[in-house]
Amino acid sequence: MIRLTINGKTHEVDVDSNTPLLWAIREQVGLTGTKYGCGVAQCGACTVHIDGLPIRSCSIPARVVAGRKITTIEGLASGNTLHKVQQAWIDHEVPQCGYCQSGMIMAAAALLKEKPKPTDADIDEAMTNICRCGTFQEVRAAIHAAAKAA
Repeated sequence: MIRLTINGKTHEVDVDSNTPLLWAIREQVGLTGTKYGCGVAQCGACTVHIDGLPIRSCSIPARVVAGRKITTIEGLASGNTLHKVQQAWIDHEVPQCGYCQSGMIMAAAALLKEKPKPTDADIDEAMTNICRCGTFQEVRAAIHAAAKAA
């Protein structure tokens, strides 16, 4: 059993010690907003925050993050109030297929926490998530809008 603190709640998960955090979150806890994309930490669809930092959950064993604060896309909003990045994503109609978007939003939220007024270069450096639909211009616009909403 591994004890994980996800979105402020403690969960006891019965998984092998090498099970990636992604699968503990999705299969054991039932939070399916975090997506499987590549399984090798390349695409970013599985991005969550661990102690506030964006981490690709497909490549980190669940045991490594026991006792640390894990935030998924489901925990980003505050009650019924969306996080400013989530709202900007809606306002700017960022998603097309939407599959990568939870990871993108998590990466963008972490960027704005570190750099509240990012430049285009800051965004390009931080947003390493892959979007097959190619919504990168909309992502940049939404991040700038969220920065202004602060």
